[in-house]
Amino acid sequence: MLILGIDPGTATTGFGVLRINKKDFEVVDFGLIETDKNGEPGKRLIEIHKRLTVIIREHSPDVIAIERLFFASNAKTAMRVGQAHGVMIFTAAKEKKQVFEYAPASIKKIITGNGRADKKTMQKKLRKVFGAKVRSRPKQKTHFDNAADALAVALTHALKVTKLK
Repeated sequence: MLILGIDPGTATTGFGVLRINKKDFEVVDFGLIETDKNGEPGKRLIEIHKRLTVIIREHSPDVIAIERLFFASNAKTAMRVGQAHGVMIFTAAKEKKQVFEYAPASIKKIITGNGRADKKTMQKKLRKVFGAKVRSRPKQKTHFDNAADALAVALTHALKVTKLK
């Protein structure tokens, strides 16, 4: 099974592609979809749609797992990310891919055993599971925390649907 995990954002969206083998998990690809933070909102959403479509067509995942939105404070940011999240679900539907959503606390609980784990703890656990394959790539701009979050979403789905825990 091939899973595309997505950590939604407007300026930076993380993605990670994970293959489930019979006995383990393999990181196929990970990276970012970036848009100009000063760009026109509609054009940014179009860019997210285009880039996500390319990723879906390139990897042809069986399913897509997306982190469910959770914001406690900034309503403006929440609305923008919510719009991007909607575009991601639309793109998946347009490409005939089933979407599963996971809350941030659930992802943290499944990956680390602690629903309140911080990013550093999450990344440490992912590196333990996947090894050196999830390190930042030379000469490539990466916000590894976004890509790591996307891989965590994919791994969460993998663990939920398999017995590889």
